[in-house]
Amino acid sequence: MTDPTTPAAPLRPAGPAVFPGGPGLFRLDPEIAHLNHGSFGAVPIPVQEAQAALREEAHADPDAFFIAAADRIAGARARIARHLGADPDGVAFIANATEGANLALDAVPFADGDEILVTDHGYGTVVAAAARRARVTTVALDPNLPDEDAVRETVLAGLTPRTKVALLDHISSPTARLIASPRLLADLAARGVTTVVDGAHAPGMIADPLAGGADFWFGNLHKWGYAPSGSAVLAVAPGHRSRVRALVPSWEDADGFPRSVENRATADYTGWLAAPEGLDLLDRLDAAKVRAHNSALAAHGAALLAEIPGLTPLPYTEGLAMRSLRLPPGTAETHEDACALRERIAADLGIRVLIWAWPGGGGIRVCGQVYNRPEEYERLAAELPAFLN
Repeated sequence: MTDPTTPAAPLRPAGPAVFPGGPGLFRLDPEIAHLNHGSFGAVPIPVQEAQAALREEAHADPDAFFIAAADRIAGARARIARHLGADPDGVAFIANATEGANLALDAVPFADGDEILVTDHGYGTVVAAAARRARVTTVALDPNLPDEDAVRETVLAGLTPRTKVALLDHISSPTARLIASPRLLADLAARGVTTVVDGAHAPGMIADPLAGGADFWFGNLHKWGYAPSGSAVLAVAPGHRSRVRALVPSWEDADGFPRSVENRATADYTGWLAAPEGLDLLDRLDAAKVRAHNSALAAHGAALLAEIPGLTPLPYTEGLAMRSLRLPPGTAETHEDACALRERIAADLGIRVLIWAWPGGGGIRVCGQVYNRPEEYERLAAELPAFLN
């Protein structure tokens, strides 16, 4: 019999209810728990069908399709700009965030000795783009910094008299927190620093991704915006647009940004043309409800993982659909070890998560999306301890 003097164990809170119709919007393998939406996204069926129809059109009459492509891309761009609250003449379709970084940095007139400030949370290929153009100064951001003010103060303390550009994550990929806050961007602008923001995770996840007013901002549409892969945008402040040049010469060069960046001869433009369908779908689902649901799912998953001995929740930004925790010391301290652990979890459990490397113990990131179910996070929490050092 249960001792009546022993308090009952607290009931574990149930996760959010399944989003109505959410799982049916995707063709994801039901045998896999896809808890890593932030890395590659997933394309909803209506958007897949819109892209498929565009491909059929291109195959039926290639001349007509490609002759009209530049104008149709401009129309799709205008639709995306309305969703993002952007100037259609200041936004260009690009393939991904790394391309955006290269286009932005090429448009900055660097002088000998100029420096680019980055943080140790930056995405590898984006930071590599900076290293090709100027000396890079890396600011170490402790993953346990408690709030946005602490992040802001740490970044500002890393400036030097030679800092020309600050290249910052809008939302950091591994640690899933806001870095390029509007206040930080304003402080950098007041100091004469050009701001370049990697907004890879912002479109679709936050309501007003361009609110900070960065000089250059780029973001992926294929993650939280439900667009096809290879769909992203670069937004440029008016004073910089005349210096933005396509990485490869374009037949639209005479028209300048943004058309010069978008024209790529016989590239597959169907993803860009279908991209507005993703943000339209998000609106039909009620974007605010989707964001609240996804954030609650990620929080539920993080709370379950936090019960595992040795896992430490990291400070987070309220409302985001990603949460991260530190793994025990000795686990995933190198990139190779992190990848190996990620693939073991996928192969043995059929669960996809992000494992990221960090000295002293890496981390795990879980995401929430309308196709996810609370029991997927519960299974991860039950099985993960066997994979930890």
